[in-house]
Amino acid sequence: MPLTPILVVLYVFAGFCALFALINGVGVRRRWRERRRFSACHRSVWTVVFLLLALLGAFAASALLGYRRLTTETPLATLAARQLGLQHYALRIDYPDGEHRDVEIAGDQWQLDARVIKWEPRAVMLGAPPLYRVERISGRYIDAAQANERRHSIVVLEERNPFDLLDIKRRFPAWLPWVDADYGSAAYLPLVDGGEYRVSLAPAGGLVARPADARTEQLLHDAGW
Repeated sequence: MPLTPILVVLYVFAGFCALFALINGVGVRRRWRERRRFSACHRSVWTVVFLLLALLGAFAASALLGYRRLTTETPLATLAARQLGLQHYALRIDYPDGEHRDVEIAGDQWQLDARVIKWEPRAVMLGAPPLYRVERISGRYIDAAQANERRHSIVVLEERNPFDLLDIKRRFPAWLPWVDADYGSAAYLPLVDGGEYRVSLAPAGGLVARPADARTEQLLHDAGW
């Protein structure tokens, strides 16, 4: 996944801080050998400061990894469905950045789930944009009895990040006071053979699913949607 500008800035910041920490560390060693103890201790303090800043920058970037920037109504994905059997479909999911996934789900409908982060006004004033992450796609059954009896097909679209921002927020809420809200949003449409769909996310945070072309719109109309 291509890095967003905020991730590039954080990783570059972490890299420069790590470089300064290394330079100061070399200076500490040289001054200690020269028996310049006070100067060596002074540089040691700066080495620790730059090292902590490097770790902080890398940790912040890792926590945001997997999230994309949300501005206007933003395209999340284009889906193309191909029927493999009764209530069994193959889906190709294309993302705006050029990546794609091929998955198989069972059911009468597909459902795409995303996660959204919004910031406190103070963070927004500093340029922090809302972020989103597409999480998973699953199959839905129209008939409640089938939904209870049959196996549900759920495909995770983003690998779990051990330093996920929202997991950190839940465990240590005092650490991230500038995160205003996080919530999930989902959209679904019927599965039709040859159907193509577009999913986007509105600035308010809701997912919107639409047919991608007139043919799919007609197929959905014929299906009673």
